[in-house]
Amino acid sequence: MTRVGFEVNGLAVEADASPRRLSEFLREGLGLTATKVGCDAGDCGACTVLLDGQVVAACMTPVGRLGHRRIETLEGLDATGEAVQLQRSFLHHGAAQCGICTPGMLVAACALLRADPAPTESRVRDALAGVLCRCTGYRKIVDAVLAAPRFEEMDVTPTPGKAVGHRLPRVDGDAKVRGRDVFGADEAPEGALLVRVVRSPFHRSRFRLGDLDAYVAATPGVVAVFTAADVPGRNRFGVIAAMADQPVFAEGETRFRGEAVAMVVGEPEAVASLELADVPITWEELPPLMDVEASRAEGAPRVHDHREGNVLIRGNVRRGDLDAAFAAADVVLEGAYETTFVEHAYIEPEAGFAQRVGDRVEVQVTTQSPHMDREELEAILGLAAGSVRIRPTAVGGGFGSKLDLSVQPYVALAAWHLRRPARIAYTRPESMMSTTKRHPAEMHVRIGATRDGRLTAMDFFGRFDTGAYASWGPTVANRVPVHAGGPYVYDAYRARSEAVHTNGPPAGAFRGFGVPQSTIASECLLDELADALGTDGLELRHRNALTAGLPTVTGQVFEGGVGYRDCLDAVRPHRERARADAAGANATSDPRFRRGVGLAGMWYGCGNTSLPNPSTIKVGLRADGRVVLFQGAVDMGQGANTVMAQICADALGVAVSDITVVGADTDTTPDAGKSRASRQTFVSGNATYIDPGGRRRDRRGAPGLVRPAHHSPR
Repeated sequence: MTRVGFEVNGLAVEADASPRRLSEFLREGLGLTATKVGCDAGDCGACTVLLDGQVVAACMTPVGRLGHRRIETLEGLDATGEAVQLQRSFLHHGAAQCGICTPGMLVAACALLRADPAPTESRVRDALAGVLCRCTGYRKIVDAVLAAPRFEEMDVTPTPGKAVGHRLPRVDGDAKVRGRDVFGADEAPEGALLVRVVRSPFHRSRFRLGDLDAYVAATPGVVAVFTAADVPGRNRFGVIAAMADQPVFAEGETRFRGEAVAMVVGEPEAVASLELADVPITWEELPPLMDVEASRAEGAPRVHDHREGNVLIRGNVRRGDLDAAFAAADVVLEGAYETTFVEHAYIEPEAGFAQRVGDRVEVQVTTQSPHMDREELEAILGLAAGSVRIRPTAVGGGFGSKLDLSVQPYVALAAWHLRRPARIAYTRPESMMSTTKRHPAEMHVRIGATRDGRLTAMDFFGRFDTGAYASWGPTVANRVPVHAGGPYVYDAYRARSEAVHTNGPPAGAFRGFGVPQSTIASECLLDELADALGTDGLELRHRNALTAGLPTVTGQVFEGGVGYRDCLDAVRPHRERARADAAGANATSDPRFRRGVGLAGMWYGCGNTSLPNPSTIKVGLRADGRVVLFQGAVDMGQGANTVMAQICADALGVAVSDITVVGADTDTTPDAGKSRASRQTFVSGNATYIDPGGRRRDRRGAPGLVRPAHHSPR
């Protein structure tokens, strides 16, 4: 085969002139994993490199066309020191969060600063436009690039005992800005087999497996095909044990398009080139239920035989005399609202590997919930507690979907049965079709108010499409009724919800567990109510805002920390300025296009709704006096590693630099609970502060000796 020679980071290399992506060659051939793969379609920019000094997407660049060309990756820019100012500026400005887009951003920014050492903000935005980020909102990234040419290292070391609230770089930030953070697809043992999952092409179907042994024998490089018959333990998983219903491999019938029915395992080059449609499976497409109206219709087939009416679960909160409160209202409005599925769209697709170590399985994977993964895999493999180890990688965005199992069962089963390491990385289409989504919702809301703008009653009903399997549907159905009324006070309140099965993809956790959907409905209706009353929307919200000492719709009374009214006060002058700007623009612009200013309020309870919310943190002391913080809260960009170190340092009265952080690993760190629902800083942070290393502070700040170094607040 023809060979092609080119230069990578100043070194001469050769490669086959085959239709191979540059991103694959850099990562798999040269081990340059700072070049990330997010889409393989040239859309996300995670694989950005420089080709003869110009920004290109490595996933869209064929190796065969690189003869005598010059490639630069972040590793090369880091080695020469060219990126150092940018890297330090990124750390200072907090521009690197999860870190999956950071290498691409830095490479694109380096190219810009070569051409223009003092760019305008507009030029920075244009230069970075080809690299997507799901964490930062881009502001910090733009600020970091603007500041980089003149950036000087600043001493941001906090005084011992004063770290919380003090600006400091992420404790894990250096690896992110140098492209050395290990994500799910960045690492695998030598000789690892490749796993690919065979999925249903239909929303609902029956299927029959053909002669899989003959297929394996006739297909070079394929070692095995596994199905439900090869699951040694429980062929079922789910985040809420009592309602776990999703099979690792479907048995006879599939319930959504993309559901797994088998997996092919074998040598990487052979398996990567397979056409999975050739695996002998006979399909019979069945009529699907694609929305909650069809699922709840009389006579509709059941998605699950034991769930009548296709209802997974219902939620209900009621307080006060609803009829009397509506009767006391001078104005009553109602409205119907719908939202649809939303894809999480994190830049990193699900990926990881597993290997069998004696009678244990070790899984290295991108995940938000390592201890839950361990328990689920032990049940699936039929193994005793402690037989599975989960080693979380860096997480390139999660937003809720990486709470559920995805690739974990497949690599674990392959490694267990074949006694060889096995790896997997979802393609972007595979990730989108097989993982959870935000729940679509159909909601009806009715709100009453007196003429002077006092809210009297609210009645909410919502049906939430939880898809083919339960996932976090029970949490959504129970959280929504608590939060649907927003941060307001009503004389009477009722909120009901249903999580309904369809043949759509499983709907799960997505930043808010259904609360954003209900907020859209209630806040839209509040705006209409303000118009009907002839008052301002901010003033209506301000008058009815929940404050400390007033009961919520569930009767809970907060003693303090209820800052919604203060928030509205702070927003007021900015809103007035924005409205004036919009009015000025509308007076002179094309009348087909109008500018406006929106306002909405929302409240959200962190952690588990009305349930125990435990976390355990462990602290040790080395012989040399260094503190070791064993914290299992997965850091997916939100900064858990850093904030736990800050809290621990303050609790002990030492410097953050005196603390070594040992991140999540089910063999070495205790269970800090799932990284979900904005809980880790508060819950695991309290576990860190209350009992670090057997010491804590009383209310006067005096340290006191307490029991051994574990704490699990509930």
